[in-house]
Amino acid sequence: MAKSAALSAETRSKNLLPLLRRAYPDARTALAHRSPFELLIATILSAQCTDERVNIVTRELFAKYRGPEDFAGASQAQLEKDIHSTGFFRMKAKNIIACSRALMECHQGVVPSTMDELVHLPGVGRKTANVVLSEAFGKSEGVVVDTHVHRVSQRLGLTRADQPEKIEQDLMSIFDRKEWGEVGGLLIHHGRRICIARKPKCPECPVLALCPSAEVFLLETSRIKKQER
Repeated sequence: MAKSAALSAETRSKNLLPLLRRAYPDARTALAHRSPFELLIATILSAQCTDERVNIVTRELFAKYRGPEDFAGASQAQLEKDIHSTGFFRMKAKNIIACSRALMECHQGVVPSTMDELVHLPGVGRKTANVVLSEAFGKSEGVVVDTHVHRVSQRLGLTRADQPEKIEQDLMSIFDRKEWGEVGGLLIHHGRRICIARKPKCPECPVLALCPSAEVFLLETSRIKKQER
């Protein structure tokens, strides 16, 4: 672990992905969807909400609203009720309706497949666009950065930045472009299962030998256990 702290981010990244791929072979989005549009809406809803909760909501939501035309004509008050349990429901409802109207008016109801077009849709930032591009179109135009990617990439010494845009730039600079699409998914899975916010499960970590932060967490865990005796 002491040696891992001396590794450059580039060297660490080359060894990191094979280990994460082996640990998380299912590292794709858990958001249930049948089309790029459903994935777009589900990703908007997933902000500050678990994928499990979003999937519960969209099961009925996508049966009620069949596509962008239905969402574009929806009552905001009613849509707020329909998505209430995902949190931030007023802003999400407003963005979903505006996004759907933009799709109908500018894209014939079809979700565009370029970063520039996606981020010009209301309520769609780079994170949402990257999810849609990677999962729906198989394109690598950036790296998804959420709270898990933020935390894990810092702990692994891949970035020192705090701003999502800068974190994404750092990750894009050290991973090959063809890997951008999977990097976010792998780091998200690792952050959810092992490298959790409080009390990360370092002894179970598949990339423990590469982590410059592990020694600190392991020492803290050892200290707490001694106090509990």
